[in-house]
Amino acid sequence: MDHPLYLSAFGEILLYILAGVLFILVTLLISKAIRPHRPNPEKLSTYESGEEPVSSAWSQFNLRFYVVALIFLLFEVEIVFLFPWSTIFANKKLQAATNGAWGWFSMIEMLVFIGVLALGLAYAWVNGHLDWIKPHPEPTDFKSQVPKSLYDNINEKYKTHQKPEQGNG
Repeated sequence: MDHPLYLSAFGEILLYILAGVLFILVTLLISKAIRPHRPNPEKLSTYESGEEPVSSAWSQFNLRFYVVALIFLLFEVEIVFLFPWSTIFANKKLQAATNGAWGWFSMIEMLVFIGVLALGLAYAWVNGHLDWIKPHPEPTDFKSQVPKSLYDNINEKYKTHQKPEQGNG
């Protein structure tokens, strides 16, 4: 270091990143300070292709979509791992160098990988996570010592949502 203010290449990159972040923050703060802020119900409503909104935009999304998406991603990742494995599995040089041990090792390794994924899929299937329409549980013969009216009062007190009212038409 010849000069006390000398920066390494990483220091220069850090300065560029900090300057970029500072520029973005200053720009956002200036735009927030000078913009008009006049909210009204029309501006705060959701846009539905020019139509009047018929319900709240904050509707509950069915969680089964997430389960299906996660299982799909799991098997997509499996395919991503299978392509390189298949090219290495058939490599004649590795087979010759290890007297065939490489082929058995890679075959067992991939079978374990696919087996773990198959067990996960079987677990999801057995527990009903893949059933789109869930079966309705049958009521049991269990007799509680707590009266049903107490359960109804608690359910009424902590009700989180109401069913939409049906119109006459």
